[in-house]
Amino acid sequence: QVQLVESGGGLVQAGGSLRLSCAASGRSIISRYPMGWFRQAPGKEREFVATIGWFGSMLSYAESVKGRFTISRDNAKNTVYLQMNSLKPEDAAVYYCAAGAYSSSRSGYEYWGQGTQVTVSS
Repeated sequence: QVQLVESGGGLVQAGGSLRLSCAASGRSIISRYPMGWFRQAPGKEREFVATIGWFGSMLSYAESVKGRFTISRDNAKNTVYLQMNSLKPEDAAVYYCAAGAYSSSRSGYEYWGQGTQVTVSS
């Protein structure tokens, strides 16, 4: 069982930046898993944002965030990050981290956090 806790969400103006963190709690060891970030806006399906392999050398992004968002991980700190720059109002959503796959498909992931809210004002 892997327990994931997201943090770092909040309210930011369009064009601003936020860094989300996803920490594994308890006895969870995040380094055993490829990881991903997804987001879900009200009334919409949960969608892929970014994914990272075990050691951070494999990266993949949704087209909508490419060049603005950066996923990274620090296995020593048992944490995965999502640096979000040049935020747009359409980036507003609840952001979830997930463990278990290097994939853009939700179905590949075994474990999910509870999410952190990102609000972008125009």
